[in-house]
Amino acid sequence: MKMNRALQREILEALAETFPKAMPSEPWKGLIEKYGDDAFRANALYLDGHGLLTWNVQSQGIYVRITSRGLDFLEDDGGLSAMLDVVTVKLHEDTLKELIGQRIEAANLPEPEKHRLLDQLRSLRGETIKHLTLKLVDAGLENWPAALQLIQTFARSHGV
Repeated sequence: MKMNRALQREILEALAETFPKAMPSEPWKGLIEKYGDDAFRANALYLDGHGLLTWNVQSQGIYVRITSRGLDFLEDDGGLSAMLDVVTVKLHEDTLKELIGQRIEAANLPEPEKHRLLDQLRSLRGETIKHLTLKLVDAGLENWPAALQLIQTFARSHGV
């Protein structure tokens, strides 16, 4: 079954209106009539699978509640999740030198030139290695077609 973004949004918006209370199954009838029972169930289960809503089956019926992730999904700025789910990548000076050094060693240069560059690289400290790294990133992005191809290859190989 194909997922329906409009239905998913309507489900989440209806739940957001009743938050923090759970919504009983009765109000869902309008969405079920509009989209069909199978489509409604499939899309609601899909949202549940992504942690955007939760189900609670009780003797009085099924109650559905939007989660914090679901509320954040509806926010234009991504809500608190956008702020809390930030990934910070830190590369230490030695790691940067090692990465750059590997590229120098793999370069098609005469050995004396490689040794000279590696010695110069080893002598760099703190802010200088940071500045060099930023310049290397800029140089890589200036070759945008190759950088874009690398991003696409990386995304495909990691199932993104």
